[in-house]
Amino acid sequence: MTEARHRKWLKFQTKDELSVAMAKYTAHLSEKFCKEKGIFTVVLSGGGLIDWLCKLLEPPYKDSIEWSKWHVFWVDERVCAYEDPNSNYKLAMDGFLSKVGIPNENIYAIDKHYATDGNAEHCAELYEECLRNLVKQDIIPLCPNGKYPQFDLQLLGMGPDGHMASLFPGHPQINVKDKWVTHITDSPKLPPKRITFTLPVINSASYNLMAVCDDQTELCPRSIADIFKHNNLALPAAHLTARVETVWYLDKAAASLL
Repeated sequence: MTEARHRKWLKFQTKDELSVAMAKYTAHLSEKFCKEKGIFTVVLSGGGLIDWLCKLLEPPYKDSIEWSKWHVFWVDERVCAYEDPNSNYKLAMDGFLSKVGIPNENIYAIDKHYATDGNAEHCAELYEECLRNLVKQDIIPLCPNGKYPQFDLQLLGMGPDGHMASLFPGHPQINVKDKWVTHITDSPKLPPKRITFTLPVINSASYNLMAVCDDQTELCPRSIADIFKHNNLALPAAHLTARVETVWYLDKAAASLL
């Protein structure tokens, strides 16, 4: 474990090693929270994350994790039909969620009708409404300040430009504090319409794991260096914190400039 500007990070030689470590970390927290409160709230993202979770589908995890106690959410989602290849829901269902025993009612996707219609604003409003209802049902607790939901674990990724979730450099969504979920209609990364957790919600999680594997561009390791060496707050991922622990998992290429 290494610290740079007070950020904890681990470097892995390969994506496979990173995947093994992510599975171990996730399984440990699943056991901890299931034992403590009987449920485990997990927030997923898109990109390569689902591929990196594949080790959870193998022994010893697949048969030992209490999947029925998981409640699954998305930190951001593309506003499109469920069957659209751009859908984070489809990516997670096809590659991971359909292969474990999480009850369908514990998987909280974007509203199907309005997603298909491309109504990003309404999708964000309905997702926030869903979260608020789950707080009332004691599925999700509020963090100590009483303003935002406190998820157990968020598994996040960072784009080469330093974005996380659908909070992009130079866009106003990073500054939204009066909502739990907001929307964007001009994402610099296609598709343009998305919903996303706001920064205070992301940072209210108990544990945040940020996994970054280089995409063979120079931009990704440069963004990592800007965050770790210079605390460049123009990059949304530089704002990442958590209530208990934030840890960055970096492959060798992503960490090459550290």
